[in-house]
Amino acid sequence: MKTACIFDLDGVIVDTAKYHYLAWKRLANSLGFDFTEHDNEKLKGVSRIESLKLILQLGGQQLSEADFEAALTRKNNWYLEYINTIGPEEILPGAFAFLQSAKQLGMKVALGSASKNAVLILQRIGLLEQFDAIVDGNKVSKAKPDPEVFTKAAQELGVDARQCIVFEDAVAGVQAALNADMHVVGIGEAKVLHQAHVVLPNFSGTNIEQVVQSLPESA
Repeated sequence: MKTACIFDLDGVIVDTAKYHYLAWKRLANSLGFDFTEHDNEKLKGVSRIESLKLILQLGGQQLSEADFEAALTRKNNWYLEYINTIGPEEILPGAFAFLQSAKQLGMKVALGSASKNAVLILQRIGLLEQFDAIVDGNKVSKAKPDPEVFTKAAQELGVDARQCIVFEDAVAGVQAALNADMHVVGIGEAKVLHQAHVVLPNFSGTNIEQVVQSLPESA
């Protein structure tokens, strides 16, 4: 019996990746070189520190430790500027109705995200009250595919890992859910997220009951 859902944030509930890109591009421009959407593909699933290292390599630049830390701060401040302007219209198709279907079925709902700005984003889009637990980058130290973010979410909900369904849009996130011994539903392209038990293009036209019925008996 599945009693809990754990949702990743970016790419599942809301798409803030474009704001990360704009902030990185702004930083690169401030350092004297350009950063394209094609370049940005290399940053998917990469930490903030490693992302900056990659960007500096692309620009053929090196920074002192102090300037490196200052650059990270500038990028994050610009990103916060952007997400402070978002609202409920940024919620991805079908996500709100799907969350409601899980709540109506009596399931517990948690967020499991590496973002350190998860609470702010949920506040801006009006979904903060929908979650019974929020585990974000401020509560975990290990990046996906390590299962820490999902196992901690299950602990905060007070449920066994095998009772959880994870919703993820990234390969590392799918692997993290599998490492946590949880069922996982991929949100995106099946050819990319083929390790997930079920893959949906998005939440439109489906609900939690249909998803539960489509899952295999064991993770």
